Amino acid sequence: MTYAIARPDQGIAAALQQRIDTKTKPLGALGRLEALAKQIGLVQQTCSPELRQPQMLVFAGDHGAAKAGVSAYPQDVTWQMVENFLAGGAAINVFARQMNLGLTVVDAGVAHDFRVRPGLIDAKLGAGTANYLETPAMDAATRDTALARGRELARALAANGSNVVGFGEMGIGNTAAASLLTHCLTDADLATVIGRGTGLDDAGLDRKRGLLAKAVARGGRPTDPLAALAEYGGFEIAMMAGAMLGAAEAKMVLLIDGFIVTSALLVAHAIAPEILDYCVFAHRSHEAGHVVQLAHLGAEPLVQLDLRLGEGTGAALVYPLVQAAVNFLNEMASFESAGVAGKA
Repeated sequence: MTYAIARPDQGIAAALQQRIDTKTKPLGALGRLEALAKQIGLVQQTCSPELRQPQMLVFAGDHGAAKAGVSAYPQDVTWQMVENFLAGGAAINVFARQMNLGLTVVDAGVAHDFRVRPGLIDAKLGAGTANYLETPAMDAATRDTALARGRELARALAANGSNVVGFGEMGIGNTAAASLLTHCLTDADLATVIGRGTGLDDAGLDRKRGLLAKAVARGGRPTDPLAALAEYGGFEIAMMAGAMLGAAEAKMVLLIDGFIVTSALLVAHAIAPEILDYCVFAHRSHEAGHVVQLAHLGAEPLVQLDLRLGEGTGAALVYPLVQAAVNFLNEMASFESAGVAGKA
């Protein structure tokens, strides 16, 4: 499977920078918003970018290793939280409503039958992955199906007029999968990328470290992204990686959330490094491995709020900053139009 992700043409870069620099402010006075405005202008190849039909996609899936104790919560919490999303009661629902973001939950592989529901896409690959302590999480064919389904979801959003998409996830045990993927796809030692996830105490953290070391002893440390994804990934992580690749192909702006979402991006980036031009990194998670991921990708997130909830909450929270970057570029007066004297 190949992906046609083009680097944005830099021919418009000088014009964008000129437009930014002649606004009624000192050079660089809007800081990171200026770089963000330029990035979005380059993605859209215009000096007057716009954000259309912003969407949040929350991918949900279960993990076979969850029953071995890699999480503080039982596996049933995955489907229960999906029900909470569909009822509008989770943090991501609150923030999506506040930011006027569309929100869709994607059942990539939850061990539960939700039936047809508004706001839910049934893309189920199975009732959760296999237990990677004993066998690969998924076979190659299932992995490739997950990537393809995610790609099609992103293409459908773009075809319906959306040009900005935020990514979130839900899946008990998925911080463990993210740790394993991070270990495989960066130079980091396993211990440095294992955190407390949903709130493990010291004993639980030690148990998690031991279980993930056991997983690596069985499955090794594949550096090929597709091999690592099949060995340790979750259905929600695989489908999200495919959606990221599809969104970048469609020249959408990608809002990247925290640790688990960035593990999917590690896979997507290893497949197509050009994807980074389309990514806006929302926040620096409180989860230990996220710093490693960001450093590997050379990424600087917009905010640090010590978040570690997931669901796409960080991506939703920074959307107003993305709006602000586009709005100042389009609406702020220039020195000439305002009749204000520029720097001598």
